[in-house]
Amino acid sequence: MNRLRSPRGTLIRLATFFGLAAVVSGQLACGAEECEECKLRFGISFSEERSAELLDGRMLLLISTNDQTEPRFQIQNRGKDTQLVFGLTVDELRPGEAAIMDHNDAGYPLKSIAEIPPGEYWVQALLNRYETFHRSDGHVVKLPPDRGEGQKWNRKPGNLYSTPKKLWIDPRDDQTIEISLDNEIPPFPEREDTKYIKHVRIQSELLTEFWGRPMFLEAIILLPWGFDEHPDARYPLFVYQGHHHRVLYLPAGFRETPPEPGHSSADRSDVEGYTQLQEEMAYQLYKDWISPGFPRMIVVTMQHANPYFDDSYAVNSENLGPYGDALTYELIPYIEEQYRGIGEGW
Repeated sequence: MNRLRSPRGTLIRLATFFGLAAVVSGQLACGAEECEECKLRFGISFSEERSAELLDGRMLLLISTNDQTEPRFQIQNRGKDTQLVFGLTVDELRPGEAAIMDHNDAGYPLKSIAEIPPGEYWVQALLNRYETFHRSDGHVVKLPPDRGEGQKWNRKPGNLYSTPKKLWIDPRDDQTIEISLDNEIPPFPEREDTKYIKHVRIQSELLTEFWGRPMFLEAIILLPWGFDEHPDARYPLFVYQGHHHRVLYLPAGFRETPPEPGHSSADRSDVEGYTQLQEEMAYQLYKDWISPGFPRMIVVTMQHANPYFDDSYAVNSENLGPYGDALTYELIPYIEEQYRGIGEGW
């Protein structure tokens, strides 16, 4: 068995010592008697066909009453409609070896498998794979590298997951439910450049040195009207700094073709109406962008997802490395050189 146990037993002993056992036990996933009755286990494994290597990562068990989408897409941060997730960390899990999950493992929004009401559920498991980084500061850490998805574990290429199955779950059942991670999330398709939208990806020397393996920075670029027709012109650079985006970030986007025919967004108040409004605004921006007299500039959406989060906040830190320097002295100068930026404040 391969698992990371929670410190629940330690917490109980400390609470008893300080005379607070009643308070702490009320906050735990279940009482002592309930935990004794909770004998259900989940054994999650992958075959050698999926990976012949030993894998590290965070194993997630996803349980849902909703069959509209896969359970991995139904976990929402503080969302009112979120379904269940439980997790444990695995180290050097072998092909065919099961990671065992039971009532000791932490969950959200229920704290334990012991709290699940008996019934039928859609069940899925997913392994958010970790990589070992040998950093230049001497620390060796296991973390999930970003693979172009912005640290979204349910969409990360290379992560293994199981086909959802409808199962009966009763925490009191003394059995192990076997789950096989029989799928792998594929890589994203290559993004295509257009006349106005370009994509840049460079290896950062500063970040590569810090993290001990090749590290990359990306950007999505919106070029001004007339860029190709005026090869000697230089342009100011407008930089959007924020969270990860796989498309150019603007308030409503940038759309070079008209929206599909349909009812006017002014006549709609539902989600479809909002989506159509965004499409209309995105197309209007394109028309403004190419119109006479509109300000000519280069718009850049920087992408700097990292092993900790979907963006670096563009600062240097001892734990994350020199992201501020890498963006300022590597990525932005590269963009300005490639796309004729002015190279100074404007």
